[in-house]
Amino acid sequence: MEQIPASPPPVAVRLDPKTTTLVVLDITEQTCRPQANCIGILPKIVDLVARARAAGVMVAYTSGYAASGVPAVLPEVAPEPGDAVVQGPQNKFFNSTLDDALRKRRIETILFAGWRANGSVLYTSSAATNLRYTVVVADDAISAPEPFQMAIGRYQILNQLNGNPTNEPLKEWGVTLSRTDLITFA
Repeated sequence: MEQIPASPPPVAVRLDPKTTTLVVLDITEQTCRPQANCIGILPKIVDLVARARAAGVMVAYTSGYAASGVPAVLPEVAPEPGDAVVQGPQNKFFNSTLDDALRKRRIETILFAGWRANGSVLYTSSAATNLRYTVVVADDAISAPEPFQMAIGRYQILNQLNGNPTNEPLKEWGVTLSRTDLITFA
């Protein structure tokens, strides 16, 4: 049986607060609360949001579609007034105002954290590189229901169009895997 190749280790990155946004993907009551693996990454996301805010980084939020309207972001990481919140399918740029919100702030780099490595993280990071953003994924602040889904997500994230299979730090218009303790804002 074929095996998914191991991902290269996460690398340190230094992000400019003026041109970076942190996008918290689908950490909602509907998508996260029923998933132990999602709840497990919450402390890393809480810390990352706090550090990003302290550095003056724009923070944005996404949610999936819900029959009763926009799903509530978990209170531990709830948006503050003025934060962008967009609703959409797994590619959060599709049919949303996310790109508009980022372009208005002259964002060049997007840092992703949240739910689902082989879903929203994969498809939104791919769309971001197609839109010429440089992307960082906080590997310890993403998750999926099963370990193989994490492995598939990581592999695809690094090997998509303008791939970064060796995980070069901050590859222009590519994706870099980092870790919350390796991410600094300066």
